[in-house]
Amino acid sequence: MEQQHKLQRELRELEQQIATLETSLEIKPNYGMGQGDPAVTQWELDQAMLERLQAHAAELRDALSRLELGTYGMCEGCGESIHPDRLAALPDTRLCVICARKQE
Repeated sequence: MEQQHKLQRELRELEQQIATLETSLEIKPNYGMGQGDPAVTQWELDQAMLERLQAHAAELRDALSRLELGTYGMCEGCGESIHPDRLAALPDTRLCVICARKQE
């Protein structure tokens, strides 16, 4: 139950960050050819950050689904239990340390 609350809390925080970024990205700064504008660079960085946050939110939603199905904490590589310390550090992980190292 504690893990579920942790995942839900992290997801809520991410969703707030996503909403803030989406609002700031509604208007893209415009500049002419050969004219650099720091606002455009910031917009592009924010767009990349938004994509990363959305991907992470999807991973957290998937982890919550695995919790409901009873498969949370089981390694998708070998089927063994993922060490609780690893889950505490990476609550949305799908792999144990050994399988994660093999994948690298």
